[in-house]
Amino acid sequence: MLVMSMAIAYLINQYPKVSHSFIRREIQGVEACGIKVYRFSVRSRSDELVDEIDKAELQKTEVILQVGLIGLMVGMGKVALSRPAKWFNALGLAVQVGWNSERGLLLHIIYLAEACVLLGKLSRTPVTHVHSHFGTNSTTVAMLCHALGGPPYSFTVHGPEEFDKVKAIALPEKIRRAAFVVAISSYGRSQLYRWCSADDWPKIHIVHCGVDDYFLNPATTPIPETPNLVCVARLSEQKGHLLLLEAVHRLAQAGQEFHLTLVGDGELRSQLEAKIQDYQLQSHITITGWASSAEVQRHILNSRAFILPSFAEGLPVVIMEALALHRPVLSTYVAGIPELIEPGVCGWLIPPGSVDALADTLKTVLHTSPEDLTRLGDAGAQRVQVQHNAHTEASKLTQLFTKPK
Repeated sequence: MLVMSMAIAYLINQYPKVSHSFIRREIQGVEACGIKVYRFSVRSRSDELVDEIDKAELQKTEVILQVGLIGLMVGMGKVALSRPAKWFNALGLAVQVGWNSERGLLLHIIYLAEACVLLGKLSRTPVTHVHSHFGTNSTTVAMLCHALGGPPYSFTVHGPEEFDKVKAIALPEKIRRAAFVVAISSYGRSQLYRWCSADDWPKIHIVHCGVDDYFLNPATTPIPETPNLVCVARLSEQKGHLLLLEAVHRLAQAGQEFHLTLVGDGELRSQLEAKIQDYQLQSHITITGWASSAEVQRHILNSRAFILPSFAEGLPVVIMEALALHRPVLSTYVAGIPELIEPGVCGWLIPPGSVDALADTLKTVLHTSPEDLTRLGDAGAQRVQVQHNAHTEASKLTQLFTKPK
């Protein structure tokens, strides 16, 4: 689908970011459909970037908070003077959603200032629509910008964060005012249905996150005989790393051979390193830190299976990447994950939080033949080709952007 002479803006709280490659793919897919995309980020995480593609994206992205405090105040003043009625209307909305929010009223006044700066930047572009990822503060800024007289907005909800604090982030109000809303899974759409009027259900659509040709068309790499496992995720409690260490500790005590590579970084790293010492797993586990797309791919291809024992998720893109690389996945019955992983077909699913089930299933993975692992991986790759092709999903989103508001 090729669309000419249309420009939209993407607004994300932190972009580009190591864990947001799926947004980059989506933007590039939308651009391939003929839409000009202007990139805006509320703040920068440039210090974390390791992938050259992300570094290139950074050069295309305007960061709102780079204007500083004075720039925020000047932006607010300009809009208040040039369109006072809309400014007071937006101020009332900021007070309304900020009064009972988790972050408080003052921060929502700052969001209003950010919306004023965004409005000024958009006024110098042909942008006719703003799309935000995540229903948290970036969507608040997009909503306030629209209230100031800016373009209509839409947003993609991922979970689990948005579903943990629906009222605190004014999710129903954001849905009501949006041109449309995107969920990344049927589960996600059902949760949005819970929190908005049935009158708004028709504006909620499913557009999957996707992977591109870099993962969809890899060179064929046989599953190794060596007992390597890999987990790619931010090192945080909800990803289940602590449970994973407990499970592999049991395997090590039983004399099972294996090596687990943890790809990623985060606030849990020091605690995980201490646990590895306590469990004497230094020879069994490696933590790599942040990795580029090429490094992630290499670690996945070097493994027999991909492991992600999360107990809070939306639908992790890294699962799609692993399956696209023909590696079966062990994960949990959480949120949208069962919509992609079918036990016995392309991997294994266990109850979230169960160390017993995790340890038992890890043992099963390690004792499954390469031939059977290949069969599971091939089935998973086919599923991703059909359900999570970034080009196909970008085309679906483009149709929503071009639909008359």
